Amino acid sequence: MSLDIRRIEPAATYALRHQVLWPDKPAAYVELPEDAAGLHFGAFRGQELLSVVSLFVDGEVARFRKFATRPDVQGQGVGSALLRHIMQEAARLGTRRLWCDARQEKAGFYQKFGFAVEGEPFYKGPIPYVRMSCVLPAA
Repeated sequence: MSLDIRRIEPAATYALRHQVLWPDKPAAYVELPEDAAGLHFGAFRGQELLSVVSLFVDGEVARFRKFATRPDVQGQGVGSALLRHIMQEAARLGTRRLWCDARQEKAGFYQKFGFAVEGEPFYKGPIPYVRMSCVLPAA
């Protein structure tokens, strides 16, 4: 069955964000104050939500946050397809630079898509992160 990537409501991202990213925190921890201003995308196989990401565009710069893929489908191209989709969407919206705060252990994944580490690692709780960005081609 093929993958369907489409816009979803912010609240539709919360369960997967919580399950994958911060299962030890209260569910509300994964809700962002700026969610209402973002563009939220889900990767579906049939009606099954497999991966989510939220894109926040500010002129020529965009940031994505709360990128979460179900553990049982990681490594199968679902997250890669969703990342490619938001890179294309950001470029279509006029963004020239896309960035994220990535968990340091996932930096290699983003590097395959042209992202480079900027600066030193930092921590969110006990988890090391790095800021990563890439230049997007004109759409």
